Parts: sequence; structure tokens; C-alpha cells
Amino acid sequence: MSELAQHSTDYGVVEHESTSTVERNLAIGSRLWASALVFFFFAFLFAYFYLRSLNENGLFKPKGVHAPQGFGIAIVICLVLSATLLYLGAADQRADRRPAWRLKGLGAFAFGIAAIALQIIAWASIGFGPTDGGYASVYLGWTGLYTIFVFGTLYWLETCLALSYRYRGEPFGKAEVAPGDASGDAHREAHDIANPVHLNTSEVSALTFTWTTLVAIGVVTWLVLYVL
Repeated sequence: MSELAQHSTDYGVVEHESTSTVERNLAIGSRLWASALVFFFFAFLFAYFYLRSLNENGLFKPKGVHAPQGFGIAIVICLVLSATLLYLGAADQRADRRPAWRLKGLGAFAFGIAAIALQIIAWASIGFGPTDGGYASVYLGWTGLYTIFVFGTLYWLETCLALSYRYRGEPFGKAEVAPGDASGDAHREAHDIANPVHLNTSEVSALTFTWTTLVAIGVVTWLVLYVL
């Protein structure tokens, strides 16, 4: 089956895509995805204020339903630190200070994982479920889906770091890699991504925009669920 797929692939269609086209696609795609995230979580923001305004029988947030404040503060601090480190790391990447970018990227990844771990511990410490009023249902739905998106974005960060480590010995201007090496397809006869080092810079910039937007949503989440 794999041999059939390899021989039937028209490599002339997929090779030699302009680097500027890929960069533009990454930039536009990251902004579309960030916009989608904002609209997605706006539904929870609306649900919170709508249910709070109704407060039927005073059961929007009954007695005993409280989010753990300490965990909330720790989570948002980890997220902000992660976004800050990634922003600084992206600047290092653009300036070809790749060791500094990888160090800051690892720090951003670690703080992101810490935020997920703290959220899981916070869920384990609460004494209410999704049926214990409007606040409880919004809190668990909002933080649960938000954590899934954080995990997915951290996976994206991990792939950027892995690519940077893989080609850490290649020059920034023109990486000398074998045709098909960047895609993992040894059967290609020409480059699909001629310079994966340069492309990684564009991908990190796109990732930074998305992660910053997601962290901003996380700050709003904290303000609504833990402060108001």
C-alpha cells in the first residue's frame, strides 16, 4: 500500500512552493485561528453573564461553590510568564539567536505545562460538579475546554522546538538539507521546504501570535471566574 502511494504521488505539484507563500499562509492562518478562539470562548463569557443576570432561585452560585483562588492566580501567572518568554524567544529567533530562542521556548513550554498541571489539581480540590448551579457549569466547561486548547498549542510549540533542535547546526541564511528531508519523505526529488530553518522563524511568529491571544483569553477567564 505504501509503495502504491509513493509511486502515484505527483511530486511536481507539491514541490517548489514559494517561501513567501508559506510565510503568508502561516501569518494569515494564525490570525484566523486566533479570531476563532476569541469567538469560541465568547460563548462562555456570554453564558456567565446571562446566567448570572437570571440567577433563578439564587442558584447561580450557591453556597459552597467557590473556585480555588490560589490556584487561579498561580495558573494565570504561569500563562503570562509562558507568553512573555515565547514573545522574547520569537525575537531571538528572528535575530538568529537560536540557542537563546530554544532556551526561552523550553521555559515557555514548562510554564504552560505547569499551568495545565495546576488546573488539574484545582479541579481535584473543588467540591462541586457541573450540575451545582450556573457558575459551576460555566467554570468547568470554560476551564476544561480552555485547557484542551492550551495543550494543543503547547504541542505546536513542541514541534517548533523539535525542528529547531533538529537543524541547530544549519546556517540561518540557507540550510543545506537533502530534498524531502524537511517533510520526512525521502522519495521527493526536489525540495518542498528548501530552508526549514527560515520557515521555522515564520512558524514561531505565527505560534507567538496565537499563544498570546490564547493567554489573553486566559487572563479574561481568570478575571471572570475568580475575581468577579
